Amino acid sequence: MTQGRQHGAAILSAMLTVAMVAVLASAMMWQVWRSYEVEAAQRTRIQSAWILSGALDWARLILREDAREGGADALSEPWAVPLAPARLSDFLAAERGQTLVGDDNDPSQEAFLAGAIEDQQARLNVRNLIEGDQISEVALQTWGRLFAQLNLPQSELTRLSRALLAASATTPMRPGERRPLWPHTPNDLLWLGLSPASLASLKPWITVLPERTPVNLNTASALVLVAAVQGLDMAQAEDLVRTRSKKRFNVLSDVSQQLGDADIALDAKWHGVSSRFFEVAGQLKVGQALVQERSLIQRDGLQVRALHRHRESLTLLPQPEGETALSIPADLQ
Repeated sequence: MTQGRQHGAAILSAMLTVAMVAVLASAMMWQVWRSYEVEAAQRTRIQSAWILSGALDWARLILREDAREGGADALSEPWAVPLAPARLSDFLAAERGQTLVGDDNDPSQEAFLAGAIEDQQARLNVRNLIEGDQISEVALQTWGRLFAQLNLPQSELTRLSRALLAASATTPMRPGERRPLWPHTPNDLLWLGLSPASLASLKPWITVLPERTPVNLNTASALVLVAAVQGLDMAQAEDLVRTRSKKRFNVLSDVSQQLGDADIALDAKWHGVSSRFFEVAGQLKVGQALVQERSLIQRDGLQVRALHRHRESLTLLPQPEGETALSIPADLQ
C-alpha cells in the first residue's frame, strides 16, 4: 500500500515538473516572439521613415526642376502625375537578392510605395478670409459661393469668419478674455464654428496656408472656379477645365480671352496661373503595416522647403491574394 502511494506521488511530481517546464518554455518562447516583433516593427518604422523622406526629397526635386523651367503651373506637368502603388524591389537597387525593405522570399513583407503632389492653390485658402484686422468682403463672397454650391448653411461661414478674426487679433488680451487658436489644418476648423458634416463636405476644396494666396485657374476644379470667379457659372467653369487640359493658360489674360465675357473680371490678387504651395502625400505598405505622410511644401524660385510634415501608421486587415491594400487618396488623383 505504501509503495503504491509512493509510486503515485512520483508520477504526480513528474507531471508537475513537466507542466512547470512547459509553462516556462512557453513564457520564454513568448518573450522571444515579442522581442522579434518589437524589433521587426522598429526596423520597419525606421526604414519607412527613411523611404518616405527620400520620396519627399524626390518630390522637392521635381518641383525645383519645374520652377527652373518657369512658366505657369498646370495639371499637364510631370509633378501632377501621381505614383501608382509600385513594388519597391522593382526599381530599387538590390544587394545580393535583398531589397531595402521586405524580402522577396516572403511575399507578406513586400513593400509598396505610392504618392502624389497636389497644388494647394487649387483650393480656397482659409487665410484669405482675413485681411489685416478685418474680414475680407471679397473672400467672404467667394466662400459664400462655395457654401451655396455645397448646400451648406451660411450661418456657419459667418461664425467661422468671426472666429478667424478673433484668432488673428494682435492686440493684448484683456483680463478674462479668451481667443481661439489660429488653425493649421482644415480639421482645426471644427473649433471655429464648422460642424463635422460641413467640414467633410468642404475638405476637398479648401486648405490652410500660412499666407494669402490666389487661386490657380490652371489647377482648380470647376467647383472652386465657380466660387473663386464672380459671375462664372458651372458650364463656363467646365469649359475652362476642358480647354486647359489641351493647353494651359500661361498668363491671366489667356483666361479672360477664353471666357470672352466682359462682365467677368479677373484680379491678380485673387486669381493666378502659377503656384507656390503644394502638398506631397506618400504611402508605404510593408506587410500589414501602412505608413502615410503628408507634407506641405513652399516653393519660392528654386528654393523648395517643407513647412510641416504629418505621419501616421495604420494596421491593415488581411487582403485577398493579389491585393496590395494601397491606394492614392481620391482627392490627390
